[in-house]
Amino acid sequence: MTDPAPRLVAFDLDDTLAPSKSRIDPRIGELLVSLAERVEVAIISGGQLAQFTSQVVDQLPDASAEARARMHLLPTCGTQYYRLTDDEVVTVYQRSLTDDQKSRALAAVEGEARRLGLWESETWGDILEDRGSQITFSALGQQAPVPAKMAWDPTGEKKNTLRAAVQALLPDLEVRSGGSTSVDITEQGIDKAYGMRQLAEQTGIALDDMLFLGDRLDPDGNDYPVLAMGVRCHAVGGWEDTVTYLEQLIPTLPVRV
Repeated sequence: MTDPAPRLVAFDLDDTLAPSKSRIDPRIGELLVSLAERVEVAIISGGQLAQFTSQVVDQLPDASAEARARMHLLPTCGTQYYRLTDDEVVTVYQRSLTDDQKSRALAAVEGEARRLGLWESETWGDILEDRGSQITFSALGQQAPVPAKMAWDPTGEKKNTLRAAVQALLPDLEVRSGGSTSVDITEQGIDKAYGMRQLAEQTGIALDDMLFLGDRLDPDGNDYPVLAMGVRCHAVGGWEDTVTYLEQLIPTLPVRV
């Protein structure tokens, strides 16, 4: 590792720390705690807090109060912000869409999905979800198994077509490709770059001192805004790549607890 040591390491969640909507592997939990003993650790994803809790927080091994205090959770791309204490998740802020924005977003994404033939009849859970600060369309439902998700749109063409169609109907909102089968709708200017700026504001750590790991850093990916804003990034192809990278990075960082 020849780059300057980061003061904060941020992660995408699905397909970076764990398979989509799945619990983290125990090794990821160990590495996140070990990393938090050295630097600030953040997770930024389009998912909601319940997803962060079940996939990550509830799976973490025992950690010192100091290490837990260095963990930052930014669901829905940073429109919500939480910190960990010894025994709970504490809200820093929550910013929600208006009722009018939500109703227009729900109508637009369902209408366009049906028009384009992307509204599936056999699903695992709800297709549409109101996450407060974000409306999410999940083509196969929120609980769809990973193999089904991976097979639905392997090239991303379906999601990108739906995203563009919905964006044309909602010029005052932000519509972007989310996870493997999802499209997310938020206020304008809300993406993972927004979340990184909120991290800088809340922690006082400059963007130049941060490192971001994600699996979708390509121009059509939902991690790309972080790369485009100039934050140092490392691309991974799955949680196993993240393990390999952290096992190299962590020994180069001094322990703080």
